[in-house]
Amino acid sequence: MHRHHPLARQAGISLTGLIFVLAVLGIAAVFAMKLVPTFLEYRAIKGAMERAKESGGTNREMQVAFNKNADVNGVTAIGGADLVITRENGTPELSFAYEKRVPLMGNVSLVIDYAGTTDPSGVVAAKEDAAGGQ
Repeated sequence: MHRHHPLARQAGISLTGLIFVLAVLGIAAVFAMKLVPTFLEYRAIKGAMERAKESGGTNREMQVAFNKNADVNGVTAIGGADLVITRENGTPELSFAYEKRVPLMGNVSLVIDYAGTTDPSGVVAAKEDAAGGQ
């Protein structure tokens, strides 16, 4: 025998549920609008670093090539002087690491550590301390 359900038992989303879902989506959109530009800058830095390596030359020439590429892409997080350039078997390998602080609201910020290298092993070389290890 087939039973009919009363109309009072309707399925769907309530107004409160809809408002909650929209609030969560709104917060996610704000996070995305603040975080996506930092990720795009990171990708631009990686691309500029790879092109600087391809250009070859001395360490200074690679730094200048990086700066030119970074300027074209609007990179402000790091410059050519921030690259760590090592040479193994005469082949230059470039690395970088930096921290990006993204203000979210009020005094709340999100800190993101970005790093990249051209070294096939994937090991990011550490920048030597200019103060002699102090």
